[in-house]
Amino acid sequence: MTNGQAHADDPDRERLRRWRLVLGGDPADGTGCALSGRDAAMDGALTALYGKGDRPRTGRDRAAGLGASAPSVARWLGDIRTYFPSSVVQVMQRDAIDRLGLATLLLEPEMLEAVEADVHLVGTLLSLNKAMPETTRQTARAVVRKVVEDLEKRLATRTRATLTGALDRSARVSRPRHHDIDWNRTIAANLKHYLPQYRTVVPERLIGYGRAAQSVKKEVVLCIDQSGSMAASVVHASVFGAVLASMRSISTRLVVFDTAVVDLTDQLDDPVDVLFGTQLGGGTDINRALAYCQSRITRPAETVVVLISDLYEGGIRAEMLKRVAAMKASGVQFVALLALSDEGAPAYDREHAAALAALGAPAFACTPDLFPEVMAAAIEKRPLPVPDATA
Repeated sequence: MTNGQAHADDPDRERLRRWRLVLGGDPADGTGCALSGRDAAMDGALTALYGKGDRPRTGRDRAAGLGASAPSVARWLGDIRTYFPSSVVQVMQRDAIDRLGLATLLLEPEMLEAVEADVHLVGTLLSLNKAMPETTRQTARAVVRKVVEDLEKRLATRTRATLTGALDRSARVSRPRHHDIDWNRTIAANLKHYLPQYRTVVPERLIGYGRAAQSVKKEVVLCIDQSGSMAASVVHASVFGAVLASMRSISTRLVVFDTAVVDLTDQLDDPVDVLFGTQLGGGTDINRALAYCQSRITRPAETVVVLISDLYEGGIRAEMLKRVAAMKASGVQFVALLALSDEGAPAYDREHAAALAALGAPAFACTPDLFPEVMAAAIEKRPLPVPDATA
């Protein structure tokens, strides 16, 4: 039985135990609670990451521990996976990389095999891509592929279903030819005209699709800022790009940019290749990226451009806004996302966001779960589901 289980029947002791683990055992924490067994080991793992460098050590305390030593970090990674749930492990790994400067240790294959893979780890690996030795690259690709495949399982089915419905609705015609009638929707829309004496429905309104139902209906351009702060957005956008590219009715282009612009459309069949084709960090030239995207648009009325950026523009601000206005005037549906991640709105340029909103293109943070709805609204040319918190 663990200490936590032993204290579970005593709410006051359990509360003290939790506060002791949070506060770290300094004399001033006021809990007076001693830890042993598994709790002491958990406390050691927490102290190794969050403890003060000048606090007294005990025999079980590993506050001296992580440093830059690969063996001690590997042991610590094993400990936290033993004592904490996966969601907590991912947060602690992220903090270890940020607080203790452990990113370079991820260049060692043994370390990569020990970590819990998640979107943030992928972002770190991508930022280290250019410094990664060949001996580590295959392991890194395997880690990235696992995260990508998990994201695809979570997102792909719903995205395809939502966008297929939006494409069908956007292509619907009110006077279809007989062989183009969608009988299921026609019957559903006309049930009030059912004649019981004839056991039939007399349709007042036919619903169907044009002859080009199997051709490309919409063109989507994903324009992704690859500055360092956008790492999680780059990962999610690459996965969504691959999902969109797998849909025959959508022509998808994926463009990443910093001060240069790189078109990764020909790699969309494998989002891992897309991710390793990015280069996180550097400056930002949104205007140049939008100029490239604009030059590739051939059917503006059937095109959706999605800019994913924190809007810190290093290029020509006035030209960027003119370009967005011109695209919208030509019929392009323009979507501006400050982030495509589960982390909420990042720091962003509020002046540029306000300027885009004035052009009818509100900029907002979007979670991966909301993204299919945002794209469906853009495809159907209806108002975007802008979250209230970032409207």
